[in-house]
Amino acid sequence: MKKINIIWLLLFLFFTGTMAQNVKRQTDKHIVNQQERMVHKQWDRKKFTPTSGFLGLNYQYWLTWAWHPNYPKTDRRPLSGTGPQTLRMGMVLAMQQTDEAYKKHADTIRNVAVTEALNYSGVVTDADPLWLLYYRKEFGNLIDGTEADPLAGLSPDVGEYLRNKGLLEWYSEERAELKERLEAARTTTLDRGSRIMAYHRLLGEHRKLLSAWEAKKNYAAKFLSLAKNRDRLQSDNPDLPEFATDRSDVQIAEDILKRTH
Repeated sequence: MKKINIIWLLLFLFFTGTMAQNVKRQTDKHIVNQQERMVHKQWDRKKFTPTSGFLGLNYQYWLTWAWHPNYPKTDRRPLSGTGPQTLRMGMVLAMQQTDEAYKKHADTIRNVAVTEALNYSGVVTDADPLWLLYYRKEFGNLIDGTEADPLAGLSPDVGEYLRNKGLLEWYSEERAELKERLEAARTTTLDRGSRIMAYHRLLGEHRKLLSAWEAKKNYAAKFLSLAKNRDRLQSDNPDLPEFATDRSDVQIAEDILKRTH
């Protein structure tokens, strides 16, 4: 008995599975037409079913489309000319173009900012072409690490005279001040044009200082030479009127020059 029940159960399951696999696909042309209209095909009013029929007597047409009279006239495809998907893709394209325009504008601002930063920054002054070609050479004795002896080439007497009179100290202070101002002009955040003008002014002052220092050295050498000649003449001829106490130093120097020529 149990075997018969099991056989019947197996037969039932077999026929049930066979019938389920042989279900015929049912299609509705109205639904198919609507799917085609909404997805890709043209919005064709002639394919709106059910149709009105002969003399408009099809009741199904009136039951369906009488409640939606404007539906067949309006193109509702998402990808139509005015469809939502078309508008969305147009908006996406417009946003992409706007993003590219903003990116280009931002890149332009960045490039301008970098150029202005390089123009104002004191970090890149060593790479300035005008500095490399001209001013670096002109300010060589100021920016070099090893400073030359200001008394080089002078006799010991002239050097001692310049030290005692404070002229060497004056020159060293002026030179140090110019060096400090030059360093400030090179490292300060400043417009390139203003920086070049600062170089120009400092170079003029530097040349004036060198000229003044050379003049002082020459004057010191001449003064010491005149003093030596005076002392020699005074020791050789102490009774000469040129060495009278009532005469000024200028008169004495003029008389000495006349005798030495």
